[in-house]
Amino acid sequence: MLPLTFVVMVAAAVVGYATEEADTNSGSGSGGGGRSSFGKSGEAGQDPQDQDPAATAPAGDGNAYTPRRTEQNARVGAVFEKDDTGDHFCTASVVQSPGRNMLITAAHCAFDSDGKTPVDDLVFAPDYRDGEEPSGLWKVKKVILDDRWAQSNDEDLDVAFLILDKKKDKQIQDVLGGNTLGIDRGFHNEVKITGYPTSRDTPISCQNRTTKFSNTQLRIRCTDFEGGTSGSPWLADYDPRSHTGTVIGVLGGHEGGGDEDDVSYAAYFDDDIATLYKRAQDAD
Repeated sequence: MLPLTFVVMVAAAVVGYATEEADTNSGSGSGGGGRSSFGKSGEAGQDPQDQDPAATAPAGDGNAYTPRRTEQNARVGAVFEKDDTGDHFCTASVVQSPGRNMLITAAHCAFDSDGKTPVDDLVFAPDYRDGEEPSGLWKVKKVILDDRWAQSNDEDLDVAFLILDKKKDKQIQDVLGGNTLGIDRGFHNEVKITGYPTSRDTPISCQNRTTKFSNTQLRIRCTDFEGGTSGSPWLADYDPRSHTGTVIGVLGGHEGGGDEDDVSYAAYFDDDIATLYKRAQDAD
């Protein structure tokens, strides 16, 4: 079967699984400080360290480097709770949607496992570097994740879609563009991963080829992807002419993304993720 890139406007078949949805403007959810640390999500109190690796051009496969500011990299950003006065603890990125207001990240970045509810005060800082936010902070108004993740932290469903409020009467995709979502793309793809370690004030990127860890999990070797990089997009097939790539995974899944900084995982994007994506669009 040929790989299928999931196109935004094509309706996915809906199966009978519930999703967990929170409208964060309603005041429900965990509130400030409600997020539980999990996998490669960061923890509060991690002071930024020297900005190594310091390279500004792509390093060899599997080696992290500091990416330049580009249109592609600007769609990836740091996730905070409430505002940017605390530590950024996860990563998210813009994906295309009819509402033009959607991010993708790991479910464990947006769910309070102790309170059993989505976190209700997340904000997104695209292209965040050294305290600067060229596109400002964007408030998350809805969290969409699969109910089976909420019930059991099913590592094969460690994916969440975040719906954002407008900013200055614009949707985030109008400002930054967005990448497409890739469903059933297979286990061996050349990807670029960009994420925000909590210990750094700049992002890191890495390029390498994914491998198959299991029938439902991808694995990759990339150095220095530590706490804070959960939710980092695994981007394949970036086309500079159309200014889009295809997100085929997000850092998470097995062991919350992995217990080693140099090996990371992602849940395989299958029909369950396609269904979740469709439901996120319907919930907007």
